[in-house]
Amino acid sequence: MKNVICIILIALLFSCKYSAGVNHSGSEIANDSAIIKKGKYLVTVLGCNDCHSPKIFTVNGPVIDSNLLLSGYPSGLPMNGYDSLTAKKWLLFDFSGSLAKGPWGISFAANITPDSTGIGSWTELQFSNALRNGDAKGLKNGRKLLPPMPWRNYTVMTDADVKAIFYYLKSIKPIHNLVPAPISR
Repeated sequence: MKNVICIILIALLFSCKYSAGVNHSGSEIANDSAIIKKGKYLVTVLGCNDCHSPKIFTVNGPVIDSNLLLSGYPSGLPMNGYDSLTAKKWLLFDFSGSLAKGPWGISFAANITPDSTGIGSWTELQFSNALRNGDAKGLKNGRKLLPPMPWRNYTVMTDADVKAIFYYLKSIKPIHNLVPAPISR
């Protein structure tokens, strides 16, 4: 009887630890190099860096600032002015590529690094809710993610793809950057 209880407890602990709602530790993720590699590939081909990684300008045009990889709109960066008449008919991006202005107002690309100001405390389930359901911070009954985040394109992603992206993001360098809240029009 003792053995049966021990086996049940171990099974329960194992199933809880590896459920979708778990906040995976860095050591668990570090051991999944194939998943991380796939996640890096998906982050690249899905264009996550286009908005979530601030750019610097070079003679060859804008390039990702590798020191701010996937850290979102830089919190200390002042917002530049814009022509409000033009802004009514256009989608505008700032020079960093991480701020967008449109009919909804102004949105700032989120910090998706594993820092506490990013997705550091997020569970895999929260991440999936954000990516596939458009739930801001992965929280149900809150606001939806704003343009230009193409979350509707990701609604059919497989669980394996979402997991790979999540594991990759949890494996990169955490960057402390508290992104401003969106500004409604």
